[in-house]
This record gives sequence, C-alpha cells and structure tokens, in this order.
Amino acid sequence: MFSINELSVLHGARTLFSEATVIFNSGSCYGIVGANGSGKSTLLRVISGQEEPTSGQVNIPKNASVGVLKQDHFAFDTVPIIDVVMMGERRLWDAMQEKEVMLKAAEVDPSAFDVDRFGDLEEIVMAHDGYTLESRAAEILEGLNIPATQHRQPLSSLSGGYKLRVLLAQTLACKPDILLLDEPTNHLDIVSISWLERFLSDYNGCVVVVSHDHKFLNTICSHILDVDYEIVTQYKGNYDSFLEAKIEDRNRREAEIEKQQETIAQHKAFIERFKAKATKARQAQSRVKQMEKIDVEYLPESSRRYPNFLISAPRDTGKKVLEVKHLSKSFKNKPVLQDVSLTVSRQDRVAIIGANGIGKSTLLKTLMGEHTPDAGEFEWGHAVVPGYFSQDHAEFKGCEHVTLLDWLWSHCQDKPVGFVRGKLAEVLFFKDDVDKRIGALSGGEMARLSFAKLSIEEPTTLVLDEPTNHLDLEGIEALVKGLKNYSNTLLFVSHDRWFVSELATRIIELTPDGVTDFQGTYEEFLAWSENIDTQKAHGIRS
Repeated sequence: MFSINELSVLHGARTLFSEATVIFNSGSCYGIVGANGSGKSTLLRVISGQEEPTSGQVNIPKNASVGVLKQDHFAFDTVPIIDVVMMGERRLWDAMQEKEVMLKAAEVDPSAFDVDRFGDLEEIVMAHDGYTLESRAAEILEGLNIPATQHRQPLSSLSGGYKLRVLLAQTLACKPDILLLDEPTNHLDIVSISWLERFLSDYNGCVVVVSHDHKFLNTICSHILDVDYEIVTQYKGNYDSFLEAKIEDRNRREAEIEKQQETIAQHKAFIERFKAKATKARQAQSRVKQMEKIDVEYLPESSRRYPNFLISAPRDTGKKVLEVKHLSKSFKNKPVLQDVSLTVSRQDRVAIIGANGIGKSTLLKTLMGEHTPDAGEFEWGHAVVPGYFSQDHAEFKGCEHVTLLDWLWSHCQDKPVGFVRGKLAEVLFFKDDVDKRIGALSGGEMARLSFAKLSIEEPTTLVLDEPTNHLDLEGIEALVKGLKNYSNTLLFVSHDRWFVSELATRIIELTPDGVTDFQGTYEEFLAWSENIDTQKAHGIRS
C-alpha cells in the first residue's frame, strides 16, 4: 500500500528516530507506541506530509487517498454537523454542491443549463456512491453518540469534545485508502470507543494510529510500531504480543552483548598475560585480530520511563464511606444528574461509567464541593479524607508562574527540600525539571504532579476524574500498579476500559433511565449487560 524508507527525524541535536523502514499493507492496522515525546505523533505527521523528515522518504501511491484526523474544528463552526462530516469526501461534496447550484439556476433560466457539465458531475457522484453519503455520515455520527436530532444544527452547538467527534466522523466518512489517526479515542466515552473498534476492525484500508488506550490497541492492531531507542521497530500482533516480544528481543540482544563483552575480556586477559612471552606472541597477536573483528552493538537508552505513584492511606475509614441520597443537578435548566442514590463501602473500588454528558464528572465535582446540588444530599463517612484528582487540573489555576518545587513544597511546608525533590523524582521530575513553571507543563506532566501532591496528602479515599487522560501507556500501567497497592476506597471516572478492568470491583453506570449499580468486575458487568440486552431483544423479562 505505502512505505517509509530510511526515515530519520532530528529535533535540534536530539534524534527521535533514524533510518526507519516499514512497509504498510492494506487491511492491516499499525499502532504507533512509545513514551510521551519519543516521536510517535511526529512519525504520523511525517507520513501525512504535515512535517518534513530530516532524511528518508515516504512513498505513497499517487492514486491512494489519505484521511487525516484534524483538530481544528473552528473552521466549521457555522456549518451543519452532517455537512461537516460529508465534506470529508471533498471531491464528492463539491460535485454535489455544484449540482445543486446548477439545478437552482436552471429553474430561473433553463437555457443556461450545461448538460455536459451536469453529466460529468453525476459521474463523480455515482463513482463515489454519493447518494448514500448522507446516510453513511449519519450512521457514523450516531455511532459516536451524536443523535439524529442534532445533525442539522451548526457545529458550534456542540462542546469541544463533541466537535472533535465530528471531525473524527469526517475522517471516517471519506473512506480513504490510508487512515491516519492521532489519539482518536480522546473525548470518546466507552460506548463510542467500542463502536470505533468495530468500525476499524471492518475497515478494508490501511490504518495507522497513535493511541494510549491499551485495550483499543489490543482490539484493532495487527502490528505495533515501537518508537524507542531512537529507532522504529515493527512487531507483529497486538499490544500485549508486542510487550512480550519486546522484552524477549531486548533480553536476547543484551545477552548477545554480554557474551561479546565476555569474549573480549577473555582475549584481553590472554593478551595481557602472554604478550611478552615469545612462545605465545603469535597467539596473542591472533587474539588481537579476533578481538578487533568483534563489533559490539550499542543499545541506546530506552525513552520509556515508569513513574512511581506511591499513595498510601494512614488509617482505615469507617465501614460506610459515602452516602448519596436523591442527588440532582441542572445547568441552565438542563438536567445533568437526576435522583442519584448510592452507598459506597470501605475498600470498594467503584468505576463510574456512562456516555459523555451524562453527569459523571458533575457527580464527582458535587461530592467534592465544587458544585452545589439542586436537590438531595450526600455525606462522607467517619475518618474519610477524600483526595481528589480533577481532570481539568483546577488546582493549578493562578499558579502558572510558580515552579514545580515551590508548588509542591507549599503542600508540605514542614518537610525539607530533599523530601519534596524526592517526591518529584518519583513522578519523573529530576534535577532542573523542578524549576519548570506550572504554565509550561504538558497535560501528562500536570497529571504526574497532581499525583505527587496526593502522595503527600495521604487521603483515606481517592476520588479520580479521568486520571489517565494525558498519561502515556507507561504512566497508565504505573498508575494501575500504584492504585492496586492503595489499601482504601477508590471512586473513579474513566473511559479507559483496560484501566477500569484492572481496578474496578464495582460498576456504577449512569444512564438516562437511572443508575445501574453492579457488584462485580468490568468483564462481569459486560457479560451481564450482554445477557440483559439479549433478554430484551427476545422479549424475556428478567
């Protein structure tokens, strides 16, 4: 389908990757993985032509169409949502628009109608299956949880996250031969991610995707491109297969280097011992030549870094951690939470799931005092000191010019500077990093800093709102490890299904019809939900 050949990208004196050569085939999905800053998105931008490589070539056939997920939704704010999606098929859309203009002009002046031009346009529409374009666009929008009642509204009527869904729909609707997606699951809820997985699994073209979603990569990928050690290495299989193969490959290469170094050491010892002995001089010289022929491979240091999220609770809470009774909250007369009741017990690990906009984050913000409920009440239990991770990082507002060291130290002023530096080092801020300003941090860096604060506060209950949003795969894996070691109660919202699967012992699903409270793991919840759906489809009462 297409290829990259000896592709290298340097940013200043830093090498992201060098001499990358990969052949991309139709019907395959390639997941690009690597630490934040390793060059994943750069590789995708080079392939799409948005960035020039330092050297090497991207070879895409001239007749191949390329679809790239855009991020600039402002260009379409006044355009109806369904039209934004159909505009993804640009040549078809332009032909359809020109046809409409010609037909309207013909109503005024039939003699000016250009039959030949209209025929050419009709050929374009027929060749691109134009008469089904609107229905295809609508189907994709509904799969991404944008209902038909909104399709004729302007794009500006949607929130930022839903606008990006429309741009994703635009990219998918054009059915390109090559589909390039950078973090397509961002801003999608669990239901929409599942729909996207099914869409991409049935896709006939070549998909290249950057994602931090473990389960998403496992489900859709036939190959993994690992950007690490300043090279791009291709592995066959999904993300789990890649992890296993990479460890085996690294261990093998390190064993080979160790063996080479042992051989060189033996040669050196022999030469040193016998170089002055006439009877052994020839053998010593032979060893010198043998040693010179050994080319010891240099393995660059991995760009992957695993933070340590060390959060502990100093004491247990009471048996009842949280009681919520008939909680409701509206914004501008639009109900978000309606009559929510639940009880959380000690050591529950509760995942709150549901469609975007259903009120998951609103519930957490209300529990943490950021919103006042319109009706109902809630009460935290005995010895509960909740530690809150906010997805919008509100704790950093007004601190843009404060350094990391000063900001974290302000939360533990009785501790020495060495303690604070140690806490920052746990989440991968070393040496001069601690003098960075808050305003210069990326989303992932802010997330790590927030968890450093939680480790200092030692809360007796953790309340986490989308904690994985900006973390790389290594950060997410490290967070799961840290939270598994946390002994008290977890209450969290996440769209990352692997994260939910690893941690949750109870699922609370918010739906338009009310609250579903399931005692069990996420896999057990999915099996139960599928069984319920089957019963409903066959008219069986549960």
